[in-house]
Amino acid sequence: MGTFDWNLDSGQMYLDTTALEVLDLRPEEFTGTPAGLRARLAPGEEARLDARVAQALKAGRGHYGAYVRSRARDGSPGWAHIQGHILRDQHERPYRIIGIIRDAANDPGEPGAGGERDESRRRLTGVVERTTAILAHARTVNDVTDILKDPEALGHLGAVSVMLGVVDGGRIHLVAEGRLGSYVPEIEYTRIDAALPMSEAVRTLRPVYLGSREEFQNHYPLLWPYIEPLAVRSGVYLPLIAHGRPIGALGLLYTRDDYFTAEERNVLMALGSGIAQSLQRAILFEQEHDLAEGLQRAMLPRRIPEVAGARIAVRYRAARMGRDIGGDWYDVILLGEGRVGVMIGDVEGHDTDAAAVMGQLRIALRAYVAEGHTPGAAMARASAFLRELETERFATCTYADIDLTTGMARLVRAGHLDPVVRRGDGSCHRVQVVGGLPLGLPAREPSGPGAGSPAGPGAYSEVGFAGGTGYPVTSLELHPGDTLLLCTDGLTERPDGDWDTGMREFMEAVRDGPADVEELADVLCELVGDSGGGDDMALLVLRRRGTPAQRGGGPLSHTLTPGDPDAPAMARHLIRAAVAAWGARDQCDGIELAADELMTNALVHTDGVGHISMRLTAEGRIRIEVEDTSSALPQRREADDWAVSGRGLMLVDRLADAWGVEPRGGGKCVWCEFAVPGRPDPGAPDP
Repeated sequence: MGTFDWNLDSGQMYLDTTALEVLDLRPEEFTGTPAGLRARLAPGEEARLDARVAQALKAGRGHYGAYVRSRARDGSPGWAHIQGHILRDQHERPYRIIGIIRDAANDPGEPGAGGERDESRRRLTGVVERTTAILAHARTVNDVTDILKDPEALGHLGAVSVMLGVVDGGRIHLVAEGRLGSYVPEIEYTRIDAALPMSEAVRTLRPVYLGSREEFQNHYPLLWPYIEPLAVRSGVYLPLIAHGRPIGALGLLYTRDDYFTAEERNVLMALGSGIAQSLQRAILFEQEHDLAEGLQRAMLPRRIPEVAGARIAVRYRAARMGRDIGGDWYDVILLGEGRVGVMIGDVEGHDTDAAAVMGQLRIALRAYVAEGHTPGAAMARASAFLRELETERFATCTYADIDLTTGMARLVRAGHLDPVVRRGDGSCHRVQVVGGLPLGLPAREPSGPGAGSPAGPGAYSEVGFAGGTGYPVTSLELHPGDTLLLCTDGLTERPDGDWDTGMREFMEAVRDGPADVEELADVLCELVGDSGGGDDMALLVLRRRGTPAQRGGGPLSHTLTPGDPDAPAMARHLIRAAVAAWGARDQCDGIELAADELMTNALVHTDGVGHISMRLTAEGRIRIEVEDTSSALPQRREADDWAVSGRGLMLVDRLADAWGVEPRGGGKCVWCEFAVPGRPDPGAPDP
């Protein structure tokens, strides 16, 4: 009796050594596909067997069985019995068949007619089939050991104790034991060259059968002191062999004297072969998973910097289902002058390649941001970088550039989940950031949930100014006490695929969670632990320091296009209306004049599109920002009495309470602020 493993997706089929013997096939003759069986099947049997399998697959059955006529190498006829167990995914799609092939030449009755078979043979065959089917789902070594101790799997063999040892260098590591005691209870590791039955099975690649207590005592005196107090009277130690080398050994102990019949030995050998394959898969999976997880953690920031004006908490959790280790990442970048950049992202795929791509992409995006590129330009460059890697993978990402002095945040989104904001008053909402394509895909026009629609409370979109990058910028004001949350979809996925339920539970947890960012991050991670969908996840929580105060006003946003004479006039009209609405009517002239000077500089001294924005900050100041596409910084000049220009920045300096210039990658931002009498001062910082 041997076993087979047939991957329906790749078409590859594996036969163990015993299965090859049943069909009288040499290993070098077998092609590794079902067609490789043709040489040992009688004419017409291959088509009949294919029809039986196809019928089972179409009918949605989990099992099938068939007797087929075989031909030995010398041409003599025979019979083989094939039993298959069909594995299906969550969508009921068959992807794998595992089962047994046994010599049925001596079955009583007419095999082709499915005559009555010996009850003992059916019982033993059922043990192998059930155990092999259960082992097919084992992902880790612990899964394998738990299955081996499951009475449903091995209880019918009559064993009272099960021991599993794994080869580790020149030693055997005992990783599982049954209820009667361990292999050698005081020794977790034993040498392969030791005079012990498990060591002998590994060393010789042959099973060791012990049919009486006398054999334990006479052949293995080192083991006898541990066997003597037990009710054990017989045992078997099977080498677990994969690809021609030993990877471990299985020990079974019995309370009966038995030298094991040929039928039982065949069953045990087939069982050992199936266990060996599952154990090897589990070992390789754990090695790959540990490597990928270590690689991924090495690619993530080793520490999060202290950020003046904010408290930040991050979390990362690797999934342990299947090959779910991959490309989730987060990062925090200090940009100077009270600004900080935060990002979250997810590379498509769950393997070591995804983790490696994640590390490269995170570092590239961090470099573009640190160089001073605008959020939209940095995202576009990162997308081009990913395309140049030629990995055939894409990534989603959200990046936010936050000025913690003013509370102004500029966000870009590349196919990722929208951020979530919890205000200081407890209200909670998603920010519909205008979206671009995932990174690594060819650029196109902006689209997404936020395109052409409001970006959410307190947010507005700068599509006209940043749209050329393919990643428009959405602006949002964070007041003292407000919290911004960025996460990957591992936090919202659920096992049943109900994304809406996952998002609703996430929003409720954010709204009702504690104010402290570390405690809130822990609460959200616990939510995933209870009902997550099995994906890895990353989370970044940022809370702006300060006591929640009266909200700021605005914002106002207007595009300045060269050659459009109405643009400055419209901007001035909007500015006067906003200033009056914000209770600073007596300052309208000075604020309008300063804004007009900044707009004029942008239109006269640069060649591209400009953008003016104005808002009332939570600190009680009116802030005006004019962005342009020139990297040249403005220079303040001292004009003589008859000069017709050169006084713009001097006027801004005299009129405004503060002003400055911020490089923005492919351009700059010139800003000025005016204090509004009667507005509250900034709130005191958090303790």
